Amino acid sequence: MSQSELVELLREAVAREMQVSIQYMWQHVLWRYPIDTNVRSELKRIAIVEMKHAEKIAERLIELGHTPPTDPSPVCIGAGPEEIADIDINAEQGAIQLYTRILDLARQLNDYKTHELFQQILKEEEEHLRFFQQLKARATAQQ
Repeated sequence: MSQSELVELLREAVAREMQVSIQYMWQHVLWRYPIDTNVRSELKRIAIVEMKHAEKIAERLIELGHTPPTDPSPVCIGAGPEEIADIDINAEQGAIQLYTRILDLARQLNDYKTHELFQQILKEEEEHLRFFQQLKARATAQQ
């Protein structure tokens, strides 16, 4: 395990955070489904949180002497509440897996600042996952 591996994982994390911030914001803008009036506002709130994650991780990369990426991972919006929920569940599960790897590597490298940052981000990602799982359950129940 090396510092360069951690840097690459952090760069991947920034690209993923930019991806989901765009993805969730577009889902917020395009949401026209009668499942729940709060879904649109929650999508917007989560999109903003994800952009803040991208910012914090990018700042950490700069502190470590590296440049963050400027391109997001591929964005996928989805069509309909169930597909949107599935896409977003997969995105959050992927983030949780990646951030768990980052936490492990940061601990091995005694990088306490990165470890602390990702402990907080991981908690928020788990909350987002629960929201999308609940959205999926509601969408499935309405079919």
